Amino acid sequence: MLLDVRLGAAAWLAAAAHEIPQELGDFRVLVHGDWKRGRALFLNSLSGLKFLLGGLVAYGTSAAIDATLVPFAAGNFIYIGASDLIPEVNRHRDARVNLLHFASFAAGVLLLWAIRATLGAEG
Repeated sequence: MLLDVRLGAAAWLAAAAHEIPQELGDFRVLVHGDWKRGRALFLNSLSGLKFLLGGLVAYGTSAAIDATLVPFAAGNFIYIGASDLIPEVNRHRDARVNLLHFASFAAGVLLLWAIRATLGAEG
């Protein structure tokens, strides 16, 4: 069952905001590992198609999936960010880098809260 176009747009925006820097980082790692840019771009793009495939599978099976698990999944991502990623990025000795990482994480959480507040007020 599809819930709401706004929820889908918010989920797509959040996924794209994650995937774009992720793919850029993957590409940079491949190029740094002495891969040719063309090969790295092609294979990284090929592996990125799983995002599209996952979206199509989710759309095709949306009638059979209980959407009450969406908040559970979102909570898991926030937990992973808070418990695994923040300690990892805080290993930098430069306090400005640590502050930038924390500010980016906090901005993401605030954006999710703002989206929820907006959808909650209208729905």
